[in-house]
Amino acid sequence: MHGRDLPDQLTAFLARHEREFVEFRRDLHMHPELAFAEHRTTQRLVDRLRRAGLAPKVLPQGTGLICDIGSDDGPTVALRADLDALPLTDEKDVPYRSTVPGAAHACGHDVHTTVVLAAGLFLAQQARAGALPGRVRLLFQPAEELPGGAREVINAGGIDGVDRVFALHCDPRLLSGQVGLRVGPITAACDQLMVRLSGAGGHTARPHLTTDLVYALGKVVTELPAALSRRVDPRAGFSLVWGRISAGSAPNAIPDDGVAEGTVRCLDDDAWHAAPDIIKELVESVVAGYGATADLDYRRGVPPTVNEASSVRMLRAACAQTLGPESVASTPQSLGGEDFAWYLEHVPGAMARLGTHPPTASGPMLDLHQGAFDVDEGAICTGVQLMAAAALTALWECARPGSDETVEDAALA
Repeated sequence: MHGRDLPDQLTAFLARHEREFVEFRRDLHMHPELAFAEHRTTQRLVDRLRRAGLAPKVLPQGTGLICDIGSDDGPTVALRADLDALPLTDEKDVPYRSTVPGAAHACGHDVHTTVVLAAGLFLAQQARAGALPGRVRLLFQPAEELPGGAREVINAGGIDGVDRVFALHCDPRLLSGQVGLRVGPITAACDQLMVRLSGAGGHTARPHLTTDLVYALGKVVTELPAALSRRVDPRAGFSLVWGRISAGSAPNAIPDDGVAEGTVRCLDDDAWHAAPDIIKELVESVVAGYGATADLDYRRGVPPTVNEASSVRMLRAACAQTLGPESVASTPQSLGGEDFAWYLEHVPGAMARLGTHPPTASGPMLDLHQGAFDVDEGAICTGVQLMAAAALTALWECARPGSDETVEDAALA
């Protein structure tokens, strides 16, 4: 089934089921659920997978699931989807608009879920025909937006025995039918920090008798990003941006505390691991001359998502085999965060960008995390072909240890 037969098999499968998958996506879109509350979504997946003769296992916290396809007598490749929606109001005027006030699938997770479900159903059909050289594990994780869902999957044994993992993410900057690929960092680490300064306040007429918290806080806000640019390799893509500053309540009174909060984003894994210690050292250095006491609350988010080169080659081969080589587009690094990165801390893999912009659309691009966000639903079939072919390509390569055949050669054999 691998090779020239695969595109025909996928085309026939999608011709039979495309309408079902579009309706499945629309149902999820109408009933969005926030992080760790994806109970209905999880049950819809469980019901459909069981109808296909599979045995999904719901994660211990009650949302999200793991489902194995095929035999464990061989390599294992995982396909990951995220289930949760965003706390936004759906602003679209469409029949499948969200029915849940204050919740919307404005990041495309309904598409990711549908794609991985559909790819899994196709691969289950291949397994029944004896054409799956190993095992595919479907990972439907909760709470990507929180984040935290990836760690729940990992803690539940979701990547135990997995040799490689793939995911995709909707990208409204790419036309539907296109796939964005990149070796190396594709999304950034995203952490939050809060710096709280404290000291003796007093009258603005006598700043020398106080710890001038507002002035010291201003120094932290301006000097910390500049100092970081000289302490971290510029190639790490390190960025500290403040989002909230608060101090004082009267123009003639120096307060006794002040707070600055912001985000740290980074494209390099080593720099990300070193960031808390470097920032703590620099904050203490900046405020030392003003007699203020500094407390740093550094909250880890996600590491950078760094695509492994061999996994990207497999995705490229899958595109060439099923969608045509012209479907592949280069994609830039993003400073957005993505908890798929946690999987890549343990096993090799890669994330692809799935184009969702309608090819004939004349209006503005509907960006992610906006209430008007929507997708061209033809992208669902593109995603299914990509993920199914990537899983098979990876399984066949892993099943041929020591082979001199390249991924591209195997895909086109």
